[in-house]
Amino acid sequence: MKKLILAAGLGLMAAPALAHPGHGVAGFGDGVLHPLLGADHLAAMLAVGLWSGFAMPGKLWAGAASFLAAMLIGAGLAWFGLTLAGVEPGILASVLVLGVMVLAARQTQSRAVTGVSLAVIAGFASLHGYAHAVEATGAGYLLGFVATTAALHLAGIALARATARWDVAQKLLGGAVAASGLFLMVG
Repeated sequence: MKKLILAAGLGLMAAPALAHPGHGVAGFGDGVLHPLLGADHLAAMLAVGLWSGFAMPGKLWAGAASFLAAMLIGAGLAWFGLTLAGVEPGILASVLVLGVMVLAARQTQSRAVTGVSLAVIAGFASLHGYAHAVEATGAGYLLGFVATTAALHLAGIALARATARWDVAQKLLGGAVAASGLFLMVG
């Protein structure tokens, strides 16, 4: 009986990971659509592009490359059967933290701050990759997910570069992402 109660409790704790459509799928098209249908993924991936565009105009793809590589590592961990704790809360926190990073991004930041920022991006990306590898199987899904993730990073970079002259735009964009993270966390 204790094992049944424990299993039910763990099952209920896992339910929030299925908070938006596109779970339990395997095709390329499903992978392409999934980041667009989940507000947490959409906001986090755009935020990485925004941060890259505002903080690293000379190395625009550094944030995106860190995110994509770590996302694939996270997927590999899931497919090899390893368990990560706190995946869903970490994904929700990623939206808030990445929004704050966009808000605070500076082109003149130090190497240490840039290194820490890239490590934070990679850490959150591994959680996103892990969660999606648990949800779906197949290389097609993963390829679609990676393609859309890269496109969202590119959209964030383009938006940051288009608005780079206006400090208020950076504050508004970073604030909007952070606020959406707070909303997702409490809502």
